[in-house]
Parts: sequence; C-alpha cells; structure tokens
Amino acid sequence: MLILAKSILGLTLGFVLAIILGLMLVPLLKRLKVGQSVSKTLNERHLKKEGTPTIGGLIFIIPPVIAMLALALKGSIEITSSLIIVIFVFLAYGLLGFIDDFLKIKYRNNGGLSIIVKFIAQVLIALVFYTIYKYNGGTTILEVSLINFKVDLGWFYGIFILFLLVGTTNAVNISDGLDGLCGGLCVMAFLAYGVISWGSDWIVGHDGMAIFSFVLVGSILGFLLFNTHPARIFMGDTGSLALGGALASIAILTHHEISLALIGGVFVIETISSFVQIIAIRKFNKKIFLKAPLHHHFEELGWLEVDIVKIFWVAGFLLAMFGVVYGVWL
Repeated sequence: MLILAKSILGLTLGFVLAIILGLMLVPLLKRLKVGQSVSKTLNERHLKKEGTPTIGGLIFIIPPVIAMLALALKGSIEITSSLIIVIFVFLAYGLLGFIDDFLKIKYRNNGGLSIIVKFIAQVLIALVFYTIYKYNGGTTILEVSLINFKVDLGWFYGIFILFLLVGTTNAVNISDGLDGLCGGLCVMAFLAYGVISWGSDWIVGHDGMAIFSFVLVGSILGFLLFNTHPARIFMGDTGSLALGGALASIAILTHHEISLALIGGVFVIETISSFVQIIAIRKFNKKIFLKAPLHHHFEELGWLEVDIVKIFWVAGFLLAMFGVVYGVWL
C-alpha cells in the first residue's frame, strides 16, 4: 500500500509541477518566437504547424529534477548511484537535444547539429554512463528469464549498452512526429518501468528509480495538456532525446534490457519502418511505405492525426503491460 501511495504522490507531484511550468513557458516561448520549422516534404496539415513553440521538453525535464531534489532533502528518498546515473543521462541527452533545437531555431531550418556530431555526442554520453555503471559494480550478465537463459557478455556488454542507449534515444526521437504521440507512448513505457523498478528490490536504489519514473510519468501527462492535438508546444529534440536516454538507462540498471524491445515496441516498429524505407529507396529505388516513419504512412492514407495517435497509444499501452507481466512475473 505504501508503494502505491508513493507512486501516486510522485505522479501527482510531477503533474502539478509540469502544469505550472507549462503555463509559464508556453506564452514565454511564443513571445520569444521560439518556433518550430516544419519540413516542406510533409503534408499540408503539418505545414500549418510552422512556428509552434518548441523545446517544450523542458516542461517534463525540470519537474522530475526539482521533485527528486526536494524529496532527497526531505529525507523521503536516498540519492544512490543508480538514481544519479539515470538523472545524468536524462539531463545530458536533454542538453544535447536543446543545443540541436537552439541551432534549428537560430538558423530557422531543420538542420541543427550534423548527424555525425550528434551521434558522437550520444556515444560519449553512453560511454560516461558505462564507466559509472562499471565503477559501481554493474554486471555484464544478460538474462532472458522466460527461457532461463543467462550469459556473461564481458567487454561486449559495453558495446551492447552503447547500442541500446543510442538506439533508444533515436527511436524515441523518430516517433515524435504527431501531436501527443511520443509523449503518450513514453507515459506507457515509464509507467511499466516504474512498476518493474519497484519489483527489482535486489538493486540498490530501485525505489529511487521507481519514484523518478512515476514523477516523470506525471510530468509528461502535464506536458500532454499542451501537446495533444492541436499542439500548443512541441517537445523538440530536447524532450525526445532526454526521454529515450532515461528509458534505456532504467532498462539497463534494472537488468530488463530485453523487455525494452517489448515495452518500447512501437518505437521499435517506427524505427524499423524508417530503416526499411531507406534501404528500399537506396538499393531498389522503390518505396515500401508512402512515407516513413510509419505514422506518416497512415497520414498519407488519409487517416486523421488524432486517430493515428489513439491507435498507437493503445498499441503502446498493451505492449507496455505485456512487458510488465514479462518483467515482473515471468
């Protein structure tokens, strides 16, 4: 009962702080003309979103940090290495995204950081994560409990972590293409990992990660009040990279890395659709989808944006709950 109460408290705290911050940030960004530049390759419905304020990820990045510091000062939670790693990755990827968004705003285009520079920065953050992880006695064992499979990857686990962190941040970023889509999917994913973290009581700091997850869920829900269709603000790379980094780091620290493919199944499908489209065009000069990633394919078919988001949310919720069953029970 105490766990449930703490989870609800964390969620409520994040929700209230995000709403307060959103009410201040949205009009401020409008006055500063911090607007999104929309790619001309997208359909007319997206072109109407030109100028909508971006870097809205700050609405759900700042509240969890404030909340965790306040709870730590109050003595309600303990600051552990696990919590520090998660918050570090969360803020580091958020800062990388903020720099990318800032450059896009400054030069009024969708350029931002080059792909190479962004990739190198993502890898460097992942290397810092792995260094701290190993220094604090992190295991290199990968386990699939469903089939009772366990293997020590040794040094290769470091490469696996790099792939997981960089892959997840980019997968979440790719899914941020419709109003409320990425935010809603992340609510499901962090809700699942919050439950998984509570159940991982053999890990030092598992309760701190759980509370962080629920505070973040509340913060994203608060952000969605401003981001659902028609969006008054976009999360930008500031938000999507931060969410992807935090999601992957919690999956690694709770030793539920494989569960991420299920819990973040929609992110995986979106990424695969983009990858398949690129290969098909470059190798065969043909398109598999009308437009990639997958949510844009449905748009080209004439589906309403809100209907696509609802269906993806339902898929994300079901996959996240299956992930909880697998991660906690099986």
